[in-house]
Amino acid sequence: MAETSKSPFVVVANRLPVDRDTGDDAAQWRASPGGLVTALEPVLRQHDGIWVGWPGSALDDYGQFEVDGLKLLPIELSSDEIENYYEGMSNGTLWPLYHDVVAKPAFHREWWDAYEQVNRRFAEAAAHSAAPDAVVWVHDYQLQLVPAMLRELRPDMRIGFFLHIPFPPTELFKQLPWRNQILEGLLGADLVGFQRPGGAANFARLVRLRLGHKNHRDRIVLDNGREVCARAYPISIDFASLEKLARTPGVRQRADEIRAELGGTRKIFLGVDRLDYTKGIRQRLRAFGELIVDGLIDVDDAVFVQVASPSRERVQQYVEVRHDIERWVGRINGDLGRIGRQPIHYLHSSYPREEMAALFQAADVMVVTPFADGMNLVAKEYVTCRYGNDGALVLSEFAGAADELKQAFLVNPHDINGMREAMLAAMRADPHDLSRRMRAMRKQVRENDIDSWAKNFLSDLAGRELASA
Repeated sequence: MAETSKSPFVVVANRLPVDRDTGDDAAQWRASPGGLVTALEPVLRQHDGIWVGWPGSALDDYGQFEVDGLKLLPIELSSDEIENYYEGMSNGTLWPLYHDVVAKPAFHREWWDAYEQVNRRFAEAAAHSAAPDAVVWVHDYQLQLVPAMLRELRPDMRIGFFLHIPFPPTELFKQLPWRNQILEGLLGADLVGFQRPGGAANFARLVRLRLGHKNHRDRIVLDNGREVCARAYPISIDFASLEKLARTPGVRQRADEIRAELGGTRKIFLGVDRLDYTKGIRQRLRAFGELIVDGLIDVDDAVFVQVASPSRERVQQYVEVRHDIERWVGRINGDLGRIGRQPIHYLHSSYPREEMAALFQAADVMVVTPFADGMNLVAKEYVTCRYGNDGALVLSEFAGAADELKQAFLVNPHDINGMREAMLAAMRADPHDLSRRMRAMRKQVRENDIDSWAKNFLSDLAGRELASA
């Protein structure tokens, strides 16, 4: 392995926090948008840290490099490993299994073999990059074996792991042929973080039932006496930065333009999702269409804008969900639309933060209806952009955000009638009631932002609270 500098703080994630821009003759790197990068960048800079991850494409040189002062160590993945470790085991097995088997997971031994192999490579790179007694923070479902591999290589380190997606209940997790290996991999950490308390409880219960380790509240005691803590740390967003962007004249002007383009006085319903079968997109569009069919909403009075950013387009399940949603949009618009008055505007594209902030400001009702979601930061982004304390949020009770944004119009996305009622109630709600709800939700997000999330996790990992919990 090429020589790298040693750091007291190492982040390990599937992707590096930068994207490669090949528009010019020479490839350039730019920081990726996203809350995780925002949260960890100051910590990396403060501790002269290093981020270990896959660059997203092949490189000529896999040595350590810097972008705007951030130290980055790229991990090489072959095309077979991308297919088996990432598209296969991570997104064909673990993703659907951890999301309540909304789609059927596949179990292939060659996928697992690649998963082990790639996790070992990440662990070795992190161990090689870490200074003595370093803190290492491993992220997400693609790298669940890394903590135990790291502890084997470097028992001197303090190791944390955070799962950004839901952790499944016992009955579902037991389907996984490599269930014990995953649990043992996570137990290599000192602190295992989850989005919701239920995820931490599921993990502790599985460890007790499958591996026989005793646990008391959020502590798991291993056979060698070492303790592992499993707790919930609900992730958030950079509230101050996004609110500042939403208040800029350019974003406010664009929001006005969007409203004018969609019909001025029409109520705007908005969905913003990565194109994924877990998001409940078709169900919400069906509910909206039925409201029009039943005469409860008129196309002159309301419109639904659905942004579905491209996702994992080489995976067959995602190709199928795209075709399914596009058929539904075409059917609803064909049956219910009129010239100049489409019920649904469907946008299969990604947009910059400025455009998204303008959409959040323009929308009267935000509809977030996943069947299962670790958190769903879009709900928090919408709330943040509503600095006028107006607007309504229709939110699935199966999103982690529902634990915090209790003033939203909470729905069961499997219940089409219930969604219809919630969407109609949100559209017709009294402005004073909406203002009360939005003020409370904005206070929650403001006081529990991405910076608080990172600080809480890292302070616990450092042992400041673990010893007295």
